[in-house]
Amino acid sequence: MKLRTKLWLSLVISAALSMVLFGYTTVWIGKAANKGYALLELNPLAQSVVDAVEEHPEFQLDALKQTLDRAHADHPAIRWVWLDDQGHSIYDTAGMNPTFTFHDLAMLMRKMPERYLKDNEVPILTPATKNGQTYFLLMSVPASAMKQGEVYFLIRKLSSLLTLVLPLILSFSVPFVVALWLFSTLNKRIRKLNLALNQLNIQSDSPLVELVDTSKDELGQLSQHYNSMAHRIRSQFAEIQQFENKRRLLLSNLSHDLRTPLTTMLGCAEMIRSGNYEDQKELQTRAKIILQRCRYMDKLLDQMLDISRHDAGNLTIRLENHNFSEIVRKIAAEYIMVLDGDQIHLDVEIPDEDIHLPIDAPLMERVLRNILDNAIRYGKDGRYLGIQLFAEEHAVNMIVRDKGKGIPPEHQAHIFERFYRVDSGRQGEGLGIGLAIVKDIVEAHDGSIEMSSMPNVETVFRIRVPR
Repeated sequence: MKLRTKLWLSLVISAALSMVLFGYTTVWIGKAANKGYALLELNPLAQSVVDAVEEHPEFQLDALKQTLDRAHADHPAIRWVWLDDQGHSIYDTAGMNPTFTFHDLAMLMRKMPERYLKDNEVPILTPATKNGQTYFLLMSVPASAMKQGEVYFLIRKLSSLLTLVLPLILSFSVPFVVALWLFSTLNKRIRKLNLALNQLNIQSDSPLVELVDTSKDELGQLSQHYNSMAHRIRSQFAEIQQFENKRRLLLSNLSHDLRTPLTTMLGCAEMIRSGNYEDQKELQTRAKIILQRCRYMDKLLDQMLDISRHDAGNLTIRLENHNFSEIVRKIAAEYIMVLDGDQIHLDVEIPDEDIHLPIDAPLMERVLRNILDNAIRYGKDGRYLGIQLFAEEHAVNMIVRDKGKGIPPEHQAHIFERFYRVDSGRQGEGLGIGLAIVKDIVEAHDGSIEMSSMPNVETVFRIRVPR
């Protein structure tokens, strides 16, 4: 069943039930709480007593007294007085037996029914005929014995019924019109939301349906949540696509990076196996090539292991207090030997006073080596490599500089992303995971790493670790 049909049925059924409930509760509460005589009940009651008196064949005082006493016993709050046509009291249930003149009777009926609305007695005068003589029954009802609330509609012509029905129709139609407008508006907004959800497509090339709903109610909030959810899904799908593309590129690069050295190794191994070399020097050269390619492949496998650990979130650090200055000195000394013969000037600035830090020493060594390797690989044309270490009050800073070709501006924002390589033409080695691991290690130490580069001028990596 559609929501619109449910709303209509709910509206009609609830309106019908409310009217029935109103009728039943009004009658029940009226009987339970609004006790007493109704104004329209008095005349029939008086006439019934008159009829009982007239039923006797002859007028006898004893029979009259019995009839009025029985009426008084049934209705003790009412005073019954039987009068002749001269106003003389023949019998009074109150025992007062007054005499009424025409003026007295006229005054009793004066300002009726206005007096009924006030705290006064309600007199009812009913004529009777017995043996050709006229009598009157005066029935006096105190206001305390009357119903405390009564509503009457007096209709003399059917046309006057419109004056009652028309206001009722208008009063009942206004809530229906307002409810109809509200339900139609809600149904329209829900249909728009449902249509937008049906048309939602995570593909970035398809149009995105956005809902414009300025209302602050729940549907407006739901529309805003839908818009943010749609954008978030699109963004996450784009990231997934980008990651998938990088994964495919990784597999392609890995197959190329493994096949090239493997082909070289197979050629050198075949030459050594067949003895097809000139002298011992060429043999050592081929063996050295095999060793270099084996080390390169071992490095690729280490990077693949880093990728799997990164995906599994297994990067854990074990902090211990270390002499960070000594770690940097040791690595700098190693790279002096590495750079021997490459005509690259190594500039090292380390303060004489040792700097102690709570760090994971193997991981921080890996950070520094990775950055230095990148600086040598891509910045060796500048013939300069700088390492600077200095301490501040709350942090320790380490800076690595080179003056090579640098990193183009369009690549600088992505340099720490996984699988990202500046050299798309396959120049250089690696899978594009090194700097991403570096950033993870530094951030695991609650530190930060930044990079700035002016091609062919200076490329700087800044690492800041809190003390």
